[in-house]
Amino acid sequence: MSTSSPANAEKDDGLEAAVDQAIAACGGDMRSTIRALIVANEYLEAEAGELMKAVSHAYTRGRFNTYSG
Repeated sequence: MSTSSPANAEKDDGLEAAVDQAIAACGGDMRSTIRALIVANEYLEAEAGELMKAVSHAYTRGRFNTYSG
């Protein structure tokens, strides 16, 4: 049995609400929900990769000045 602080309970409530919303958006079908989340995650990973490449190229070309404090 675990105890949770009020801050963790609020965080968990938000997570539980998001889970419920995702399941509801897929008509209650758990497989569809998981599939949609995997597709969304792959999309976000690809976007993050593209952004990291773009930032790296911009810095190597000298388009941005680094912060020198």
